[in-house]
Amino acid sequence: MAVNYKLYQCKREGRFLGKWYARAVHNGVVGTDELAEIMQRNCTVKKSDIKAVLTELVEVMQDELQNSKRVRIDGLGSFKLGISSLAAPTAKEYTIAKHVKRVHVLFMPETKIDAGSHKRSKVLVNGAKLAELTNYDVKKTDAAAPDKKEVGQ
Repeated sequence: MAVNYKLYQCKREGRFLGKWYARAVHNGVVGTDELAEIMQRNCTVKKSDIKAVLTELVEVMQDELQNSKRVRIDGLGSFKLGISSLAAPTAKEYTIAKHVKRVHVLFMPETKIDAGSHKRSKVLVNGAKLAELTNYDVKKTDAAAPDKKEVGQ
């Protein structure tokens, strides 16, 4: 099991033009049904119960987030709402209708701190292995980096 990536060359003008970067490649979506099926196989809870809990979790999270609360799910991370807005010349001229562009969800993955090294690592990516896709077209003219790597952050 690995996080697949492919290389791409930056086409933006500036100092990054022509530089090569890795981009994660996703090969599908796992929905609520599939998650519940997998979870049912891993524990004693039935798929229908898992789906009911997940459905209720979404509703409760929506209520709590819209009540200006952060929602923390242990082992996963924290969610909160953010606001993107335009500037107003003065506070008196600021109106929600004119200046708020959107409300959005922000997610902060749970972070653990290693007792020995004091390094922070995000729980969801700890131990992730990377593997370059083999079936895409890219010309590597520079020395190639290793095609598999384990990451911790």
